[in-house]
Amino acid sequence: MDGPFPDEGTDPLLGGPGPAPEGKRAGRDGEALPPARGWEGPGGGRIGNLDSPSLWRATTVQACGLWPFAAGSGAPMTGVPLGQHLYTGATVCGDPLSWFTRAHYISNPSLFMLGMPGLGKSTLVNRMLIGLAATGVVPMVLGDLKPDYADTVRALNGQIISVGRGMGGINILDPGSMAGAAARIGGEAGRLLAAEAHGRVLNVVGALVTIVRNRAIDDHEQSVLSAALHHLRERTPTDRAPLLPDLLRVLAEGPDRVRSVTLDRGDDTRYRDAVDPLHRSLLGILDGPLGDTFASETSTRIDLDATAVCVDISRIGEADTQLTAAAMLAAWSDGLGTVAASHAMADAGLAPRRWYFTVLDELWRPLRAASGIVDRVDALTRLNRTLGLGDAKITHTLKDAESLGSDADKAKARGFVERAGMVVCAGLPRQEMEELGKIVGLSRQEIALVSSWSSPPGWGVHGDRDDPPGRGRFLIKVGGRPGIPIRVAITDTERLLHDTNKRWATQQEAAVRLRKDLRPDSRWVR
Repeated sequence: MDGPFPDEGTDPLLGGPGPAPEGKRAGRDGEALPPARGWEGPGGGRIGNLDSPSLWRATTVQACGLWPFAAGSGAPMTGVPLGQHLYTGATVCGDPLSWFTRAHYISNPSLFMLGMPGLGKSTLVNRMLIGLAATGVVPMVLGDLKPDYADTVRALNGQIISVGRGMGGINILDPGSMAGAAARIGGEAGRLLAAEAHGRVLNVVGALVTIVRNRAIDDHEQSVLSAALHHLRERTPTDRAPLLPDLLRVLAEGPDRVRSVTLDRGDDTRYRDAVDPLHRSLLGILDGPLGDTFASETSTRIDLDATAVCVDISRIGEADTQLTAAAMLAAWSDGLGTVAASHAMADAGLAPRRWYFTVLDELWRPLRAASGIVDRVDALTRLNRTLGLGDAKITHTLKDAESLGSDADKAKARGFVERAGMVVCAGLPRQEMEELGKIVGLSRQEIALVSSWSSPPGWGVHGDRDDPPGRGRFLIKVGGRPGIPIRVAITDTERLLHDTNKRWATQQEAAVRLRKDLRPDSRWVR
């Protein structure tokens, strides 16, 4: 009698598997084993494809009952979970602070990120921001332009400071938290902190003068400005901060301390010749497009005890490049000064030690604002590894540096990349990757991979499937190590908090989002 599956070895009496024919797989008892895809023929269960098993990821706490049945990987597992390895599927974790303090992978707790617009740069940094906040690190977004991070900081119960015409300003002569901390600390440590506060104020005023002039401030003007600020600080009551009109009044009066650095030798004409160009530039700040924002008292000071801070400058128009660059530089100076004050208080035993993670997005905007501004940006953002401060600088391409005026400025801007402990690349054109490879050290395979991510989606895609092929894909480079390609998939919560295309939503989508945001059981209300 013919069996249903004679080729697979069946028992002619029972109709089941019989002794395995020669060359076929057999079990311990000699019976034929079914093929991997099932028996051939009607009723044999033959399938064309095997579905991949479901993959689940969990921590050792959540899935401890499954251990030791786990497979390790060579991907870094220290820091914020970022995504999956593009080839192995392994979880990749990392952030500048964790890789500096715990893993010791990098010697500088800083990150520099490059990539074309719309590929997820700020989304990845937003994930680091959330993960670090969960470990007690204080995220500080110093100049949120779109805004990309305000909703996240609000969800973390952080502080939102709005800066712009008619809604909030920054007094560039106000040392902020540093002045109060120096007074509380006292002694030599307090004097050193007060000197650092003076240097920061001097630097940010010089930066604004550079923006107004579109060239760097002269060295003798720097000395005049420093002497005027010292004189102004000495005669201003401790319970208030001087204002820009006060500084102009000092230059007009010409006290002996200021005159001594102009070498006027008692001649008013020589004094006026020395200070008038600086006086005119400061008047340009006060009465020009920057005056409303920087000439009055600081509307809201950064809270030293805040869980997170976001300086929102999104109300400043895209075309107002001078005000945007000036607001970013003033926010950086104020925020980094707050970090210095916090650590000085901790060193004196007056406050707990806190670590900070600063986000400096759209770096190209202040760099293009004026010739010579690179020195000011470098002075404001150069990190000291002993300060407990990590940072993320974000821009589009290295060509942002090529647009600078002098070769010296271009070299200094490239130094931001060279000094970074981590360099993260989203999709970039091949020519751009070739240039970046000269600084970071990229293999041909890495250049080809990241270049492929800059391609646009095909013409046939539509609806929810129109993401470009490079969105959510990044290459992490650390020193001479091979790059780590990752794929980032955001959660629904992240998508709600970080939607950079809100203004492109349809009316129906906007209404649905608004109803969700205003539900009584929502964790926050916008």
